[in-house]
Amino acid sequence: MSKQRRLSRIFAKDGKSITLALDGYYFSTKTDGIDNTLRQLPSLVEQGLDCALVTYGMLKNFKDELNAVPIVLRVDGTVNIFDNTVPDTAQVFSVEDALKVGAEGVVCMTFPGAFNEEKTHNLAMRLAQAADAWNLPLIVESLPYGYPVTSDDSNNPVVIAAAARAAVELGADIIKTRFSGSAEDRMIVEASGVPVLALGGPKTGIDGYFTFVHHCMQMGAKGVAVGRNITQDPHPAKVVAGLNAIIHQGATPQDAYSLYMAK
Repeated sequence: MSKQRRLSRIFAKDGKSITLALDGYYFSTKTDGIDNTLRQLPSLVEQGLDCALVTYGMLKNFKDELNAVPIVLRVDGTVNIFDNTVPDTAQVFSVEDALKVGAEGVVCMTFPGAFNEEKTHNLAMRLAQAADAWNLPLIVESLPYGYPVTSDDSNNPVVIAAAARAAVELGADIIKTRFSGSAEDRMIVEASGVPVLALGGPKTGIDGYFTFVHHCMQMGAKGVAVGRNITQDPHPAKVVAGLNAIIHQGATPQDAYSLYMAK
């Protein structure tokens, strides 16, 4: 199968994607809502979900639910599950493992500027070579200085853009990274030159999150790779419906919020 065909399953026909990050069990004990969301996957797909980032264990234990959506296998994980800052990571699965389970791609992290920069860059480079050999897309979650926002620099669009471009030069086909919420976020997309999925978002209500996503799309993002804003919401399918309106239909945040609030 060609890489382009696999990319067309991660992204919709319009080149955009609502990707659900369900891979939190590799990185944290703060995983409330993930299993409940997994059981609702068919209804999320009905509302517009395009893809899911998953763990190897999920593919064994939620087979029926995950048959409903294209998947990307997370191949790295934290070395300390009880430290939510994700101080360091290691490879836990391979491109071959992803092929065995029918994944459309693989995803890993890099931490430019962090103490383990060389290690994470080497992992991304090796994965890119292996993924290219099998025509498998590679998503690199490139986060400057580490997993959380710990300083002004780690949330500076200039710095994020440099980190994203470094991942592209290592072989990433898709970038997953944070957006600051400022007009300078456009630099992140311009520097990357490949599709960029925005992660995270402000710790506000769902209306604030829809406003953030609309901003990211205005800056040139090709969609989102979102976890807790869906899995920890009481109505995951309604969040996806709102995201679908913004990302695939060009709706306003207010329109998305109205969809979310509708019975």
